[in-house]
Amino acid sequence: MTSLQAKRKTIEDYLEGVSVHQRKALQKLRQAIHAVAPKAKECISYGIPAFRLNGRSLVFFAAWANHYALYPGSSATLKKFRNELRDFQTSKGTIRFSPGNPLPVPLVRKLVKARIAENNNKNRSKP
Repeated sequence: MTSLQAKRKTIEDYLEGVSVHQRKALQKLRQAIHAVAPKAKECISYGIPAFRLNGRSLVFFAAWANHYALYPGSSATLKKFRNELRDFQTSKGTIRFSPGNPLPVPLVRKLVKARIAENNNKNRSKP
C-alpha cells in the first residue's frame, strides 16, 4: 500500500485524488449504487471505494489511468449480465469502461440489485 492509499480513508478522500472528469464518472456510479442500496455503508477496501451491506461486500469501483472499473465482487453476477456487458471489457470480477463508453446507470442498478439478492441468499443459507 502506498502512502497515498493509506491516506484514503473515505470515498471523499479517494475522489479528491482523481481528476474532475474521473470524479464525475465515479460520482455517477456512487449515486446509482446509493439509489439501489441506500443503507449500504461506504468504505475504502483494497485501496478503492467500496460499499458494504449487512456486513458483506457489495461492490467496488475505481478510476485508473485509461479506464474506470466496477467490481461487482461476483463472477456469477457478471455471467448473469454477460449479454448486457458485451460492449465492455470484462474479466472474472471486473467491468472496465471508458469516458466514451460509460456504464449505463440502469445497468449499474441491475448489477447492484443482483449483488444484493446474491448476498441475501448467502445470508439465508447460513446455519
